[in-house]
Amino acid sequence: MGQKTKAVRLYGADDLRLEEFELPEIKDDEILVRIISDSICMSTYKLAKQGKKHKRCPQNVDTNPIIIGHEFAGDIVKVGAKWSGEFKAGEKFAQQPALNYKGSLASPGYSYEFFGGDASYCILPHEVMELGCLLHYDGDAYFYASLAEPVSCIIGGYHIMYHTNKQNYDHAMDIKEGGNVLILGGAGPMGLEAVEYPLYGGNKPTRIVVTDVDDGRLERAKKLIPPELAKKQGVELHYVNPRGFADQYTALMDITGGKGYDDVFVYAPIKELAEAGDRLMAFDGCLNFFAGPSDKNFSAMMNLYNCHYTSTHILGSTGGNTDDLKEAIKLASEKKIRPAVMVTHICGIDAVASAVINLPELRAGKIVTYTHINMPLTAISDFAKLGEKDPLFADLHKSCDAHQGLWNAEAEKILLKHFKVGA
Repeated sequence: MGQKTKAVRLYGADDLRLEEFELPEIKDDEILVRIISDSICMSTYKLAKQGKKHKRCPQNVDTNPIIIGHEFAGDIVKVGAKWSGEFKAGEKFAQQPALNYKGSLASPGYSYEFFGGDASYCILPHEVMELGCLLHYDGDAYFYASLAEPVSCIIGGYHIMYHTNKQNYDHAMDIKEGGNVLILGGAGPMGLEAVEYPLYGGNKPTRIVVTDVDDGRLERAKKLIPPELAKKQGVELHYVNPRGFADQYTALMDITGGKGYDDVFVYAPIKELAEAGDRLMAFDGCLNFFAGPSDKNFSAMMNLYNCHYTSTHILGSTGGNTDDLKEAIKLASEKKIRPAVMVTHICGIDAVASAVINLPELRAGKIVTYTHINMPLTAISDFAKLGEKDPLFADLHKSCDAHQGLWNAEAEKILLKHFKVGA
């Protein structure tokens, strides 16, 4: 008999169900894993709203439901004979969900009946290992490995940027060394890590300007990644609410001395932001429309005169590759980046379906799910109040408070010990 699992499964648009069922026995080229943590992605919300209309969703999902969730980590439980020389039961793992196996769009959390992150156990199919997408992981917290996937998307967004020259047709990949970076709508969860990453990885800019219209988010960003910290890394960092300027374009250009921005990232799917980013590019500027819109007809006006005469270029990126994931894990393990800046809420598997369906209204950052526990969706900022009556939350608050209010490895251990996960 196969392993019993509890999982959140998609049957169609707006139809998510938490169910317990038995997994089949693994084949010789498969691996059974126990998932400990998964982080919820906006992409899963889009899948849940679109159902079988989503490009990665099987058309028979109503009769063969798929397990949602793709940002997960845990322990290897059983290894098929083909992989026994490379992986061992009991070791931790991280995984890269962007498979692209033989041109297929199939991906965990979107396409597989027995392979997804919002489950207590799942089966890794052969293509994961064949593509090198199952990684050994020895970090001190599972959630770091879960967050390595979204961080890899951010890293990939930097590495895909490019610049040209007039001597040849070679593209210089990555952001411009010593250039100006503009992150529009950048004080949200993903934007925060996009601010932190270039301080320690890839090419280093001279200046980073982050805009957001939410003063609360800007204040949190300043607290977590202060300009003083960036200055120590040789980077000038500005946080700006453009609504404070009568002429937003001139104000943002003035920060660069009128030169403009070599690399522009649009971190919110807003037409006006994309158009502002296009206008603010310097000569040979590169714009990455990073934010994925839900509307398939989403568009914005781009200045093709500048594209022709000043060599501006526009691209979009989604996901990262396995090298990006390895870089994310390495930087986090070296404590150079803090993926926890993205996390605002914690929950158990029983809260996943509701959290996914209502994700835009929650105005949350990253939500980390622990799949072997039941726990309501809980904001880290509420731990102190909850701790007045519940010793668990008192301990969690104490731990997070000692880490700038961030979720951390110690807090994860407290939570897992309380619920006897791994005992």
